[in-house]
Amino acid sequence: MASAGFPTAPLVLVAGEDDFAARQRAREIFHKWSADLGGMDHEIIDAAVTNGGDALKALSKLREALQTLPFFGGGKAVWLRDCSFLGDDRTASSQAVTENLASLTQELKAFDWKNVRLLISAAKVDKRKSFYKAIEKIGAVENFAGWSIEDKDWVDQAEMFARGKMRQLKKEISDEALSELVANVGPNPRQLDNEVEKVMLFAADHEEISIEDVREIVTRNKQARAFAFGDAFGERDLPRVLRCLDEELWEMKTDKDKSEIGLLYGLITKVRVLIFSKELLEAGWLKLTPNFAAFKTQLERVPVDALPEDKKFNPLSMNPYVLFKALAQAKNYSQSELVRAMQLLLDCNQKLISSRLDNALILQQTIVEIVGRPAVAR
Repeated sequence: MASAGFPTAPLVLVAGEDDFAARQRAREIFHKWSADLGGMDHEIIDAAVTNGGDALKALSKLREALQTLPFFGGGKAVWLRDCSFLGDDRTASSQAVTENLASLTQELKAFDWKNVRLLISAAKVDKRKSFYKAIEKIGAVENFAGWSIEDKDWVDQAEMFARGKMRQLKKEISDEALSELVANVGPNPRQLDNEVEKVMLFAADHEEISIEDVREIVTRNKQARAFAFGDAFGERDLPRVLRCLDEELWEMKTDKDKSEIGLLYGLITKVRVLIFSKELLEAGWLKLTPNFAAFKTQLERVPVDALPEDKKFNPLSMNPYVLFKALAQAKNYSQSELVRAMQLLLDCNQKLISSRLDNALILQQTIVEIVGRPAVAR
């Protein structure tokens, strides 16, 4: 867990999968140290390398920086920036780098830290290695775990991050716009930071950023496009569903991570959410509301112990904005239609695996059979 204040230890490692947040934090610490120590002798050593030879050069520069006293006396801050050989990749695992880090570990343990501070920043760090354990013992470690779509609270973290940045610049955003922004960007702090800046510039003359501002200017990533596909499916808008499908199929030509099976699983998840939504409404735990803030208040009152622990079957583990949208869309299908849709999608899965027919055509025909049926208001 990252510290909110500034570390008092002279040796600090800032690391984590959220390299954007880790880099920001490291920059903040280095500037604070430089100001506190004064002088002009502080050093930044770039340690983002691609091979063992460059890693050894970076470590040599680090040793030299630690041993070179400030020209005019006083203190000195050294930053080994973006170190790429503390993980478990080929460069980090090479014998020369491993031995050099082991030697450095002993030197740091015996080092006289008077008026010298060392900051190391890295994206990936192998916590099993003695170098990491030594820093934990003689210094301080700040870890910044990346947001993951599997994390229950990633949406809350992302919304808090975006709203906090906006309020620093005296700008407010509606709950619906904030949720749309986060849904478009997904668990990507760096992109979210960029999109927040874009939308604030776009809506500079507005007192509050609206959902229309977000839809106008924010870039939609892979997750957002998948969200649009599922959204059109939920709205039972066949022309829009087929347009989204065409866009997804076109992207598959250049994106090896996309496939017809992946699109199908996304639709299965969407149908599952629509079924959950109907059940939550029928149980009286949720009520339809056009206000997202009111919906989130309702969500907090849903009895947790009455729901499955498995995230795949627990609506509370889903993105609350996705569930909010699905709650209103559930009226477009009857319960029996949703059960039938799940069966059709499972049949589609079997055909995609075993049939010689065109996969795109199989998927398209299944969608038409589900979405193209007359909508039944419930």
